Amino acid sequence: MSVEFWTATLMLLFIMDPVGNIPIFHHTLQGVEEDKRWRVILREMLFAYGILLAFLFAGESILHFLGLKQASLSIASGIILFLIGLDIVFPRKGLNPDQDYEDPFIVPLAVPMVAGPSAIASILLLTSTKPHLLHVWFGSLTSAWAISVVILLSSNWLLKHMGHRGIRAIEKLIGMLLIMLSVQFFLDGVKAYLAGA
Repeated sequence: MSVEFWTATLMLLFIMDPVGNIPIFHHTLQGVEEDKRWRVILREMLFAYGILLAFLFAGESILHFLGLKQASLSIASGIILFLIGLDIVFPRKGLNPDQDYEDPFIVPLAVPMVAGPSAIASILLLTSTKPHLLHVWFGSLTSAWAISVVILLSSNWLLKHMGHRGIRAIEKLIGMLLIMLSVQFFLDGVKAYLAGA
């Protein structure tokens, strides 16, 4: 496997943040019978995968249609990822206790919790920067998604053995790594912009 594959896989996995999404999935699905939860999780993850695949294969067309350049996309992605990483490390608010979902459909689990703006922006960035590596990005997306599915399907076991504090500690570490990735995205975008100016 190439360096690009592992880098993209880890980046997308951090952005999808399955560990950080465990409490949100658990809260949202509390109105669903326990033996049916795995089916709902799998269904929502399949929806998210389909949406992300659409942007993976149509990303270049979308960029041309919107008139976006790689440099601006890189800078925007860096800013978005930085804000998300910052929010993971220093959360502003917790779950909304007033929300009550029963068997949620697409929203909010598939979109925006998994296939959110940052994941879509990152996929567009990958395909615009190195479109000839589309097969690598497909493998990275599929791998990150599959790992996320396994983690979310194991959420009850993870919550039982790690607890909310353990989950939160891992989430903070992921947030720090995401911040570092976002800074690199931003610097790469600025460099590309200055080179083209």
